[in-house]
Amino acid sequence: MFRTIKIFLFGFIIGAPVGAFLWYAFSPLLFDEVVEEQLAEADVIAQGTFRDADRTHKGKGTASIMTFPNGSLEVQLSDFEVTNGPDLEVWLSAHPDPASSSDVSENQWISLGQLKGNVGNQAYVVPDGTDISTFKSVVIWCEQFGVLFSPAALTSPG
Repeated sequence: MFRTIKIFLFGFIIGAPVGAFLWYAFSPLLFDEVVEEQLAEADVIAQGTFRDADRTHKGKGTASIMTFPNGSLEVQLSDFEVTNGPDLEVWLSAHPDPASSSDVSENQWISLGQLKGNVGNQAYVVPDGTDISTFKSVVIWCEQFGVLFSPAALTSPG
């Protein structure tokens, strides 16, 4: 009887943290977080199309850098969809067309905050004073594991 209790406690002590980690890491793959923000109209200064980072991390939609009459900047994601994951953020990256996580992490970048949802239209404010000419792509980045989920290389319109 005592042996059975020891086995149960050992299994619970090991199983609970492992199970919690697996749920945290993989449950986002089971659920989409849909966001439908009303995107403000402004002048487009750069735009790109999201693409897959690899066979597991997929993305599509458009990233646009918008400038408003008051000089503020915003990154808008439209018709957007990306593989869901833990701790996803929207970053501006200096790399012109990142193909790997190291392309992003080894270059200058700035976080615009947590991804609001892995599906739908959404907007992110670019901090005042940011030299937007430094940044050549928008990326969806998993901060927890340091993984590129989807890049969008930016080009000037027209």
